Parts: sequence; C-alpha cells; structure tokens
Amino acid sequence: MYLTVNNQEIFAATGGVEFDKSKPTIVFLHGAGMDHRAWALQTRYFAFHGFSVLAPDLPGHSLSSGEPLDSVEAMGSWLVKVVEAAGAEYVHLVGHSQGFLIALEAAAGLGNRLQSITAVATAASIPVNPALIETAQKSPDTAAGMMLQWGFGQRTQMGMSPVPGQQPIAIGHQIMSSNPLAKDLIACSEYSLGAERSREIKCPTHVILAAEDKMTPVKAGLALAVDLDVKATVLKNAGHMLPVEAPVQCLEAMGTFIQSLEEK
Repeated sequence: MYLTVNNQEIFAATGGVEFDKSKPTIVFLHGAGMDHRAWALQTRYFAFHGFSVLAPDLPGHSLSSGEPLDSVEAMGSWLVKVVEAAGAEYVHLVGHSQGFLIALEAAAGLGNRLQSITAVATAASIPVNPALIETAQKSPDTAAGMMLQWGFGQRTQMGMSPVPGQQPIAIGHQIMSSNPLAKDLIACSEYSLGAERSREIKCPTHVILAAEDKMTPVKAGLALAVDLDVKATVLKNAGHMLPVEAPVQCLEAMGTFIQSLEEK
C-alpha cells in the first residue's frame, strides 16, 4: 500500500493482506540499499498469523518517491511519521543492519506506542570503509557486488539458496544497484549515537546475529546485546544478509520473541 509522508508517496509492503490498524503491527526496516523485499517471507508469515505488517521502502528507494534521506536521525523521524500515517496504535520494530539504527532513532518519538525492537544482523554502530563509499558514489553496480560478496555466508556464495529457484545474491544485486546505496552507507558511517540510544531503550528487545557476518561482526552485535541487556541469538551458516539468506531461521527467532510478548 502507499502512504503519504512529507508530501511523498511511500510504498509499504503488507505481506499480501490488507493492513488492519486494529491488529498488533510489526514494522520491518530494510538495510542499506535494500527494500521491502528483504522481508518477503517474514512479512507474509506474520500477516497471515494475527498481525498487520508494514515494510516501507525508504524515500527514494525502489517503489517510494522523494529524495533519499541524509542521516539516520532523519530516517528515524521519518519512520515515526510513517507509523502515524498508517494509523498504527502499537508497533513492534524489526530492523536489519541500518534498519535497526533507524529503529533506535524512532524509539523516543514513538514513546509508549513502541512494544519491542528486534535487531537483526547489526550493531550499535556500522562503520563503512571509505573505499566502499567512494565506489558506491562512482559505480553503484560495482559497490553492490562488493557488498554482496561480503554480505553472504559461504554456503550462499557456493550457490545454495533457501528458496529453490531463487538466487538471493542476484536479487540483492538488482535491488542495491538501483537504489541510493552511497547515501545509505554515508548515513550509517556518520551515525554515532547507537550505543547511547540502546541504553535508553525501555521496551523489550531481541538481538539476532549471523555467525558469518563480515559487515557487522558478531563481536559488535554481542556488545550491542550487552547495551540492551539481553542475550543474543546467533544463527549459524549465514552472513550479514540474514533476512534473505536464512529467512526461516530468522523468522523463527523473531517469531518466538514477538509472539511471546503478545501472549502476555
């Protein structure tokens, strides 16, 4: 569905089910250069199991109009407006990589409406190699190839796929090379408030990490879990692109956490 935010048309996937603001809502936030398709399996599952879901494309990404946002702080303020535009009363936030940083920045603006935050393959800070940023500015296609080489674990690099007939590296390349990857990478690199914001979070949190993550290494993710005062779940045989590389395991980890909160 489309929402109007800051006079721009924003696309948000709803998992194949019409959005119902009376249900508990889960907002899925994609990583740098990606879009709603990163959450294809997870959004569909929750949409058919008692939740409403929103997986928005950031401004200027894929199906959303407008100019890309320059900072994680601006993305966080934007997300609060997305939730308000959808009319969602209470939300769970799930963020992959950059998406988690956005969730941190939106937390204060959402206040008591925020029910939980799930951090997926991420850390409190995401430093980016300046050479990668420079490459992304000159050739998004080349930079997307570099990121996906680092972003997937060994099994996927060898051609294995969680979905028969689909090649997640090729899909990721098509999405990233068409989106404002450089803008996102710069925003991540310049964001420095993650640890401070993490310690301010009051709602339940969960951290899901990938054992073969080369972009936000497990060590950094475990440090985030300490800041959030939770025990992390570490999934084997997957890299940074966890939502698409190990979608079922990722879904199981987040589902157990979020559904347990709704059952209380």
